[in-house]
Amino acid sequence: MEKRPHFVRREFPPREVSSVSLALLLAAVLLLNAILYLYLNEFYTSSGHAETDPSLCPFGYFRLGAVKNCSPWLSCEAINREVRKLKCVGEGAVKKVFLSEWKENKVVLSQLTNSELKEDFLHGLKMLKALQSKHVVRLLGYCEQQFTILTEYHPLGSLRGLNETLHIPKYKGMNTWHRRLMLAMDYVSVIRYLHSSPLGTLVMCDSNDLDKVLSQYLLTSDFHILVNDLDALPLVNRSAGRLVKCGHRELRGEFVAPEQRWPYGEEIPFEDDLMPPYDEKTDIWKIPDVSNFFLGHVEGSDIVRLHLFDIHAACKRKDPAERPSAQEVLDTYRKVLTLLIREAAMPGTREML
Repeated sequence: MEKRPHFVRREFPPREVSSVSLALLLAAVLLLNAILYLYLNEFYTSSGHAETDPSLCPFGYFRLGAVKNCSPWLSCEAINREVRKLKCVGEGAVKKVFLSEWKENKVVLSQLTNSELKEDFLHGLKMLKALQSKHVVRLLGYCEQQFTILTEYHPLGSLRGLNETLHIPKYKGMNTWHRRLMLAMDYVSVIRYLHSSPLGTLVMCDSNDLDKVLSQYLLTSDFHILVNDLDALPLVNRSAGRLVKCGHRELRGEFVAPEQRWPYGEEIPFEDDLMPPYDEKTDIWKIPDVSNFFLGHVEGSDIVRLHLFDIHAACKRKDPAERPSAQEVLDTYRKVLTLLIREAAMPGTREML
């Protein structure tokens, strides 16, 4: 009787299978990290937001639109001759703002409206000249004699209109948790820049409520943030024992930092001379509230808030000295963005490992 060949089914040891799977998984993770690095690097260095902004010109010059060459800031004569007002688009306590035109480019012309506040206006101009960077609206020209400033125009306007902008069909694709977190990072980047500016440590004093904060910043067409109003930027100089006070009136409400509120109770009337000064950590106190606005109520925003809980709790410490620096807040935001993008790309990675 012929014997049939006996086939033995060979099984690989489980250890070999798991080793192959693990190797593939690790390769995938490494590839993801490389892609993530390139993505975040592109974000940090795109749209004129690199550490050295290639669109910036030497001091006293500007570049506008598609023009390659830098032009000198426009003088009084050039502004009067070449700039045409189109319409008034805003008015505050210090200045009136006009949408204008210069050589077929839309620009913004700001003019002093209250002569009693000319020192504030000139201080804002001084800050605008000294702080030109990727974080600050571009200065195109000025005329001190006529109290006039010319700056770049950004059609999306101030951050007060952010939520309305994100509901426009053209921009709905931007209404995501990661884009909103990037805007919060831009905001903290501006605060970090002001706290370590070429002039020293500057405090953003026009920030007594959320609406006031949002009105100080512009949203660019490529969805970045620029500080626009620099009229109230006092200087902190610890080595000289110099602290600041944001105005001469009593500040109230939970939005302003505890050290900005009258410390002596209702029984003692407010007196500016008795009000203790403070430092830049008042800006840190406000970061969680401003970031909460940026994050909005889109899918994933609550997860972002959960990851930012500890750093935001630190920002709200009553003792200013215990609050983190703007750099520390920004570093945490970047880590959270990296972590959440990685988890969104490979949601099961942690369980597989």
